[in-house]
Amino acid sequence: MTLSFGTDGVRGPAPEILDQRFVTCLAVAATEVLSADRWIVGRDTRESGPALSEAMLSAINHAGISAVDCGVIPTPTIAYLSKIENSGGVVVSASHNTWTDNGVKIFAPGGRKLFDQEQELIEKKLNELLSDTTAIPERRSDSIQHPNPTKDWMNSIAEAIENRSLDGAHVVIDCANGSASHIAEPLFRGLGAKVDLINAEPDGRNINQDCGSTHTESLSKIVQSAGADIGLALDGDADRLIAIASNGELIDGDRQLCMFATDLDSQDMLLNRSVVITVMSNFGLRQAMRQADITTIEVPVGDRNVLSRLDDGEADLGGEQSGHLIFRKYATTGDGLLSGVLLTDLILRRGNNSAALASEAMQQFPQILLNVPVASKSFAITTDIQKEIEITEERLGDNGRVLVRPSGTEAVIRVMVEAVDETLAHGEAQRLANMIRSTID
Repeated sequence: MTLSFGTDGVRGPAPEILDQRFVTCLAVAATEVLSADRWIVGRDTRESGPALSEAMLSAINHAGISAVDCGVIPTPTIAYLSKIENSGGVVVSASHNTWTDNGVKIFAPGGRKLFDQEQELIEKKLNELLSDTTAIPERRSDSIQHPNPTKDWMNSIAEAIENRSLDGAHVVIDCANGSASHIAEPLFRGLGAKVDLINAEPDGRNINQDCGSTHTESLSKIVQSAGADIGLALDGDADRLIAIASNGELIDGDRQLCMFATDLDSQDMLLNRSVVITVMSNFGLRQAMRQADITTIEVPVGDRNVLSRLDDGEADLGGEQSGHLIFRKYATTGDGLLSGVLLTDLILRRGNNSAALASEAMQQFPQILLNVPVASKSFAITTDIQKEIEITEERLGDNGRVLVRPSGTEAVIRVMVEAVDETLAHGEAQRLANMIRSTID
């Protein structure tokens, strides 16, 4: 079994599949395809990270290219350094996955995600190298340590809020025992906020374990018991944010996007009065944007797709329900800490009541998602299925939405229905799923 690139790099079980040999070959492939005479490498807190990171650094050095080690550091920091230092960037991380997985995210010089053609060339070269046992270079340790990898990045976040203070804000930050564990507190305290930190003691195996952006239950309780203004839940490599309002309610990526879009629009700072969303963005976000006369630009799932559309210049704000938000004016990728600072600043400027602001932003429509197994990932939506989708859309009218699509990663058809009423949404989704099952049986 080998690994292939997904919507955000490559990841898999480590070291069972994603091992030193794999990342060595990947490093060689990346240096051959991308024009970079210097590479910056970082990692998250997984047990497998040091060995994989060292293999990556060694392979880059072996190619005669300068390799700079940043150690444990958030993915967006590497992207920022890649931009300002015009270097290639690599992060050894599996994002929100458990510690048993690891992965590699690659940034081209300038801090940008890879173009499809670049990714395809790297993947082709990687597979060639993996099949050639003589292609593995010897280990060498000529990499250097970055003198201060977080200084300029932190300064850029302060500049994003025009150097305003966060004094008066009480923030609880869940670091997911990940790469922001040693950075989040000094960043927010340096901006004047009162900070309570949780899940910031990584041991190599507790990254994302019942904590962070995918497990916000404990953060919700702590925010309420501490009387905090906002809770901020990061994932393992800190490129996404899920927030918790003062009343313990969830503020997911859609709701954050709505809050930011309307706030920027009120200041005439929202480029083209437009925002980039994905096909999975909640119907409530679409409705709220329509009511605010803000245009939504829809793209497939994946922050690479959001970023690609932002780089077209039609908008400078976009994001996903999962908490990947991209402020193109300030960053080249999702940055959970940047989003957290901007959200805290917004709350302070708007009256310090995150619960009221989040509640007023949009109505969250119940979203039911069902997976129907199929024989292969190449399964196509038939005419009969399409007709049934159209019938369901007619029944829901302007008060709901239907999305049926083959998964890009699994042999399943994803059926998603949104409606004002959860029972209605579930019933329509189940009916569609049953119809698809009967069609393929």
